[in-house]
Amino acid sequence: MEGRNAQARHDPLDFAASAADLKARVEAVAEIAAAEANAVDAEARFPAAAIAALRKNCLLSLLVPIEFGGEGVSFGEVADACYRLGQACSATAMIFAMHHSAAACVVRHGKASTWHKNLLRRIADEQLLVASSTTEGQSGGNVRSSAAPIEQDGEKITLTRAATVISYGAEADVIATTARRTEEAAASDQVLAIFCKSDYVLDPLSGWNALGMRGTTSAGFRLVAHGAREQIMPETYERIHAQTMQPVSHLLWASVWAGIAADSVARAQAFIRKAARQSGGALPPGAAHFTKARSSLQMLRSLVAAGLTRFEAVADDPQALATLDFQSATALTKVEASELAVATVLSAMRAAGLAGYRNDGEFTLGRHLRDVLSAPIMINNDRILANVANTTLMSGPPASLRS
Repeated sequence: MEGRNAQARHDPLDFAASAADLKARVEAVAEIAAAEANAVDAEARFPAAAIAALRKNCLLSLLVPIEFGGEGVSFGEVADACYRLGQACSATAMIFAMHHSAAACVVRHGKASTWHKNLLRRIADEQLLVASSTTEGQSGGNVRSSAAPIEQDGEKITLTRAATVISYGAEADVIATTARRTEEAAASDQVLAIFCKSDYVLDPLSGWNALGMRGTTSAGFRLVAHGAREQIMPETYERIHAQTMQPVSHLLWASVWAGIAADSVARAQAFIRKAARQSGGALPPGAAHFTKARSSLQMLRSLVAAGLTRFEAVADDPQALATLDFQSATALTKVEASELAVATVLSAMRAAGLAGYRNDGEFTLGRHLRDVLSAPIMINNDRILANVANTTLMSGPPASLRS
């Protein structure tokens, strides 16, 4: 079968596309995502039309290097796409962000493996959607602990794990999952194994009737996978997590949350302008909250931009990525971004008043608020803060403002 991207090389969507072309492709998907966002939320269904548009516009292989058929764009460009999609449909944007977080692990840590290099080619050619499974059983959001082990029989492997959440798992083409290295290994001695759809069976354990982010269809499954030993990533998950999974996922998630916040501010602004026109120029009572919303959004965007700059400056330096300062800064960026995003949407809703509170009407912000409330819960902020406290307790405060 000729891959989707094989056709793309012969039309304006070729992989030598300019930044402006990439922006246009993202915008085309955003329009489709926005059109179905309310229905996706109300029906708690996978945003099929938007994901199909991502495939059509070859946006699932942005991070795949050119040598493997992808575009090899920067993390900043992917984050910009997350931000724009977040303004259109939170679920689509979060699926896009999680896909690229998982794909980044293969891109950055799988090049020494023939199997994983071939997978990168398939992601580019077939626009495969990659999900990740890192939460399990009673460990909740502790992604650095696994209960289920990889069972090996010669060159064959088997994994059976109770995955409490696999976002868009039923719709994914590939699942990247953590596991204990062996049956004798400690819970923290983890590997990352990659299984294609033909390798695994998903038995439903729980549904997904959540307050927000309903279209991510983050149900629980019993994952039973069979494959070859070569499907295990060649580097330890400890290294993959520190160098890629944590920084990339946190920054891309934060970009989605910033997009949700930006659309909330835009709706509040539109409401205030309309109210002022209808009242002869008098601002509505909530106008002061709009100022707070704009300020919070600016801080949020600056925070995420600074995090991206920090990561891209050391992305190819394993020693720098492993430092306590970098790991703490990345974790705290996630915490601060999630809190700022919630604050921004709340201020926008107060600025719009009842028009924002209602679920019907052009200024409604109910979906935005419900979706952004997931931000502090995705890897619980309290867990992150406790972990950072444990690792930084012995260090003193910075010696100066710019140190």
